[in-house]
Amino acid sequence: MLRKVMVMGFILLGALHHQNVIAGDFSANIGYNSEYIYRGIPQKTSSAFGGVDYEHGGFSAGVWAADVGDGIEIDYYGGYAIEVEDFNFSVGGTWYSYTGGFDDDYIELNLGAGWKFLSFDAAIGEYKNFDGPTLSYQFYSVTASHNGFYGKAGVFADDFEGAYYEAGYGNNLTVSDVDLFDYAFAVIYSDSTLLGGDSDTNLVLTLSKTFSF
Repeated sequence: MLRKVMVMGFILLGALHHQNVIAGDFSANIGYNSEYIYRGIPQKTSSAFGGVDYEHGGFSAGVWAADVGDGIEIDYYGGYAIEVEDFNFSVGGTWYSYTGGFDDDYIELNLGAGWKFLSFDAAIGEYKNFDGPTLSYQFYSVTASHNGFYGKAGVFADDFEGAYYEAGYGNNLTVSDVDLFDYAFAVIYSDSTLLGGDSDTNLVLTLSKTFSF
């Protein structure tokens, strides 16, 4: 099934073209997941990933890819975010695509809001569903975070059902003032409705590195 967050990437890129693109910031990232689990749904054991992002003011856009075994997942996304004192708000879109026969396309509208240590995210999407009827879904999550620790609860609605709960910790490994890489540990519980069978609990290690240029 799915991956990533934030009106479609090519729409955002068109808007960015009318601003001073040179003044924006580009970054790239690479990483590894011991278990690639997205919104509580396992994708692949041992998965490498990487992406490129662009930011300018409140605008952002990027592309991200991950190994899903039977092909590659490629996500295109863009959005706009603002901050008002302790509050932040965002709107954007994501297109999840796949090579091989792992899955079909998902297209989402993404909305987000946050206050201090709390954040709320919503996705309203359509799943192409191969030769079957197009399915509609909604996804909602609430996250609380503090000093690298976080807890999250997510739930699906409409044609998709189920919920998952996640808790973890993430930080940066630094040696002699040199940033080496980011790391994160997470425990993810997915209920039986989400997995279409038995519930499951997974321990996930993520290692990643971001490069700015």
